[in-house]
Amino acid sequence: MTSLPQVHLVDDDPDVRAGVSLLLRSADFRVRSFADATGLLQAVTPETAGCLVLDVRLPDMDGLALQARLQERGILMPVLFITGHGDIPMAVRAVHAGALDFLEKPFDDRVLIDGVGRALEVDRRQRRRREETTALRRRLDALTPRERDVLQGLLDGKPNKRIALDLDLSVRTVEIHRSHLMHKMGARNASHLARLVLDEGAAGHEGEA
Repeated sequence: MTSLPQVHLVDDDPDVRAGVSLLLRSADFRVRSFADATGLLQAVTPETAGCLVLDVRLPDMDGLALQARLQERGILMPVLFITGHGDIPMAVRAVHAGALDFLEKPFDDRVLIDGVGRALEVDRRQRRRREETTALRRRLDALTPRERDVLQGLLDGKPNKRIALDLDLSVRTVEIHRSHLMHKMGARNASHLARLVLDEGAAGHEGEA
């Protein structure tokens, strides 16, 4: 079950943690704060919803190492880095590694609030997309081997007669398999079916089945 979205703040300075937490809560964000990377890693999973606000320099590992560790564990929440002036090169590398943004201390309150709002929206969209992809793959897994054969023919743009010849089936049998797979996939027509499979990146999964 996916948790409620939260801002996960990591900074070893207790005054920064208290001040940023108060600021974000005043903007109606849910906030959890941690003094180090280890505490965060013990508290989050791939199912944890929200975003991360990370200090670049932490006592147990730097921000880049933490970002990489999170990604290795499949924890893909958007990351905002907060950084001192001397940490900017590291923060730039973090952005290149997938962080959403970095803010130089002292940062403007509104900039942080807007950045967090944007990060939470990115997380919401990404999670919805992953849920849609997972649901689609479940539907693909429910297809019979013959329905998958017909699906591949449809994705290749072949008419029913050509699919029937390729599979040594009657056209009527292909039509039945096509009707069944369209129903299972929730597709309105062949073009909708192609968009479902290709847009969600599940064509490769289907081919592996």
